[in-house]
Amino acid sequence: MRIHIKSMGCRLNEAEAEGWADKFSAVNHQITRMSGDAQVIVFNSCAVTQQAVRSSRQAIRRLQRETPTAKIVATGCYASLHPEEAAELGVDLVVNNKDKDQLAEIVSRELALTSMPEAATLPSETSLFARGRQRAFIKVQDGCRYRCTYCIVTLARGDERSRPIAEIVAQVQALADSGVQEVVLTGVHLGGYGSDLDCHLYDLIRAVLDDTDIPRIRFGSLEPWDLPKNFFALFADQRLMPHLHLPLQSGCDSVLRRMSRRCKTDDFRGLVESVRAEVPNINITTDIIVGFPGETDEEWAQSLDYVRSVGFGHCHIFSYSPRAGTKAARLPNTVHKEIKKQRSQQLHALAEQMKLDTFKRHLGQDMDILLEGDGEHAVDGTTRYSGYTPNYLRVSVEVDDKSKPSNQIVRASLESINPDGTNVVAKALGDVALV
Repeated sequence: MRIHIKSMGCRLNEAEAEGWADKFSAVNHQITRMSGDAQVIVFNSCAVTQQAVRSSRQAIRRLQRETPTAKIVATGCYASLHPEEAAELGVDLVVNNKDKDQLAEIVSRELALTSMPEAATLPSETSLFARGRQRAFIKVQDGCRYRCTYCIVTLARGDERSRPIAEIVAQVQALADSGVQEVVLTGVHLGGYGSDLDCHLYDLIRAVLDDTDIPRIRFGSLEPWDLPKNFFALFADQRLMPHLHLPLQSGCDSVLRRMSRRCKTDDFRGLVESVRAEVPNINITTDIIVGFPGETDEEWAQSLDYVRSVGFGHCHIFSYSPRAGTKAARLPNTVHKEIKKQRSQQLHALAEQMKLDTFKRHLGQDMDILLEGDGEHAVDGTTRYSGYTPNYLRVSVEVDDKSKPSNQIVRASLESINPDGTNVVAKALGDVALV
């Protein structure tokens, strides 16, 4: 059968999608890049905000319109929190988050999928490459022991569950053996890895560094707590990419208390200063929630000033939306929609300036870029590929079209910023010398 897997939302959803693609491929189903080619579509939904819920519903309806003959499977946080609603949209199967680890088996059984002949598969191509991806997302844990008052994901995902170190190491090495250059370790509460296994994230990273030869390792979002003091020393190994996404959520302590966050602004600043002192050229990015219930003008001004003073390479900005079943949904003094919009615009303007400042500091440097995608071909015989620097700056790299370097790490000179400010423009050095 031809199977297309689509994810929206977090990196954990993408990691799960890659795992399902591997399992379907293992029993000789074909993974397709385009939904229009598929006989079965697995949609991994999101519910982190009310907008994500709406987008999930819209995506399901769009898949039904565009692929009327395909069977559609809905899973993920939206489908788990609202299974009856998802079913009423007309999907063929709903798989709850608690059953995600067996999704491929459940889909095969419930939809009576027929495997393709062995010769019809592409044994030289991993399911990751078949989906048009280069970076592999690896789910190392699920669930969260904490209960931030705004978070619906903990209700959708449940308690913390970690995968054994040996299992993760084996998966990373298998990906390296298949030609994958970069893995991203991800989870709901990544910093809590090992809480149920009597080990720690440090132990996992040490094992991946010691027992695999994967060229590049990244982290998904890491809550700014639960990290041991010796954690930053791991970055002495240059295979560990110098980028951390540390969700702040607010730059005001009184708002953080209402959110039940476990980190105060002084602690967060100290953490950032420590890692910047120990890890050269590290890029710190973050999440900010705008318009949390009760957020006054004074609290917002304090938060904005704090974000400016810390300085981030990038900010993911979310306007607060109440999620039924969370404590924050019952808090008084909701912030008016127009005020949230104004504050969001202010923060977006600041975030764009901080991103541009980060880009400018790196111009003139030579850095190693993992080239991704198929590239855009120009009439002059060159091709531009997208990719990321080690510290996760988005780059457009010009290369010689004859080299076909997708999924290769190349040395490139960062020369300028593109007109819309979304990425750095770079040029591969020499004849695309592979690193």
